[in-house]
Amino acid sequence: MSKDSNMRQKAKILSFHPTGEYYFNKGLKAYHQRDLYKSKKYLERGYGLEPHEPMIACQLAIVCTDLGEYSASNAILETIITKLDPYMTECYYFLANNYAHLGMFKEAYKNAKEYLSIDMEGDFVDDAEDLLDLITLEDIETEESLFEQDSLISEQERARELLEAGEFAKAIEVLNDTIENHPDFWFAYNNLALAQFYLGKKQDAFATLYGVLEKNPGNLHALCNLVVFHFYERNQQEVDGLVKSLEKIRPILAEQQYKLGATFALVGRYDLAYMWLKQLQKNGFDGDETFYYWLSTCAYHLGNEYSAKKAWKKVLEFNPNKQGLEPWGELVTNIEGYEHQLAVVLKKLQSEYVEERLFGLFLYKHCMQTDRLVDPSGLEHKDGWNELELDYLQAIMEGNVEQSGSAFMDAAAEELYNHHQPISTAEVGLYILWFSVYLEAWQIGFKLINPKAWAAAVDYVWNSIRNHQITQKNIAEKYGISGSTLQKYIKNVNSLLR
Repeated sequence: MSKDSNMRQKAKILSFHPTGEYYFNKGLKAYHQRDLYKSKKYLERGYGLEPHEPMIACQLAIVCTDLGEYSASNAILETIITKLDPYMTECYYFLANNYAHLGMFKEAYKNAKEYLSIDMEGDFVDDAEDLLDLITLEDIETEESLFEQDSLISEQERARELLEAGEFAKAIEVLNDTIENHPDFWFAYNNLALAQFYLGKKQDAFATLYGVLEKNPGNLHALCNLVVFHFYERNQQEVDGLVKSLEKIRPILAEQQYKLGATFALVGRYDLAYMWLKQLQKNGFDGDETFYYWLSTCAYHLGNEYSAKKAWKKVLEFNPNKQGLEPWGELVTNIEGYEHQLAVVLKKLQSEYVEERLFGLFLYKHCMQTDRLVDPSGLEHKDGWNELELDYLQAIMEGNVEQSGSAFMDAAAEELYNHHQPISTAEVGLYILWFSVYLEAWQIGFKLINPKAWAAAVDYVWNSIRNHQITQKNIAEKYGISGSTLQKYIKNVNSLLR
C-alpha cells in the first residue's frame, strides 16, 4: 500500500456546526462592509440558532432599520425589551428612531423620553434629545396633537394595507371616515380616488381628484394620479396636457420627486422619468423594488444598458422572482403607452397553438389602435387558422369587433386588460387561459353571457393555479360582481378546463 493511500485511510472528516456567534460575527463583518442584505441573512441565521441572545437580535434590528424595514426592526426590539434583556436600554432609542421614520411621532416621543429617563449616561442621549427637539418643534406640538397625528397615520396605514390586499370597498370606508374627521387631509383623498378607480368607479375617482385640485390647486399626487387614470382610459390628449404641466414642476421632497418620476415612466416619458429617478439615486435615496424597476426600465429605453442592468440587480435583490422579467426581455409591455414590440405579436400569431394566436390577435388589435404599427402585409401562416381566428382577424381589420362573432371573447379579454396592464411575461398565461376557456366553449357550442363574470372567474382560477393568496371576495370586488356570481362562473371555467 502506498504512503499516500495510507494517509488517506487515517484522514478524518471533521463535522462543522456553526453557532449563533459564528453567524453574528459574519453578519457584523458584512454590516461594516455595508452589505446589508448579506448581513441580514447571516444575522437571521444566528438569531434562529440562538433566539435568546439579545446582542444578535439587537444587531439584526439595526440592520432592518438601515434597510428601511422599521416595523420588522420594532418587533425585534420589543422582544428584546420584554423577553430577552430589559436592561438593554438603547433599544428604547432605536424604537424612537424607527417610529419617527414611520411618522408615528407619539410613539417616537414616548420611547425617546423613556430612554432619557432610565439612562441619562447612555451612548445615545444627545441623539435622543435632538430627536425630541425635532418631534416637538420647540413645543409647538403638544402630546395631544401628536396622538392625533399617530391616529391619522394608523388609519392611513390600515387603508394602504387594504389597498394592497385588493379590498377596495373596505379601503373606501376607512378613507371616507378619515376625510370626514380630517377634511383637509389630501393624502386620504388621493388614496380614495385610487380605491374608487380600482373598484371600477371611475367617474367617482375622477371627481375626487378634480375636487382635490379645486380646493388644493397644484396638489402633485392628484395631478399624477390624474395622468395615470387618463392613461389607462386611453385619453391621450389629456395625458399630454397634464404631462406638459408636470414638466414645469420642481418638487423638493424626495417622495414627490419619486411620484413624479414613476408617473413619467408609466406613460413612457423615460427622459423625464430618468432625470428625477437618477437624481434621487445620486442624493442617496433609499429606493424600493419599484423604484429600481422604473430606473432600470428608463435607462434601458434611453440606451443606457450598463445602468439598466445595474439597477435590475437591485430589483432582484428585493425580489428574486423577477428573474427573467427584465425590461430588455420578452415583455409584452403596456400596449397603449409604450413603443410596442412587433416581434412579440408576430411570434404569438405564428404559434402552433390556437389560444396563443388568439392572444396575438388581441395584442395586434391594440397595436392597430395606436396608429404606430403598420399592418404586416399578409399575416403569414394563416392557412391553418380556424373560423374563429379568421373572423376575429377580419373584425379587427374592419374595426367592427364589437359587432362580430368574436365580440364576447374580445370583451372578456378587455375586462382582463382593464385590470392587468402593463402585460408582463408572467401575466401572458392569464390571457392564454381565457382564450383556452373560450376556445373550448366555442368548440362545444357552450353559450356565454356576462363577460365581466367570465373574466373575474378566469382571473381567480389563474391566481389559484399559481398559488397566489387571493380570495373570491377580493376578485368579486375587483370586477364589481357578487360573490355568488363569481362562484357560479368559477365552476363553469373549471368544467371547461377538464
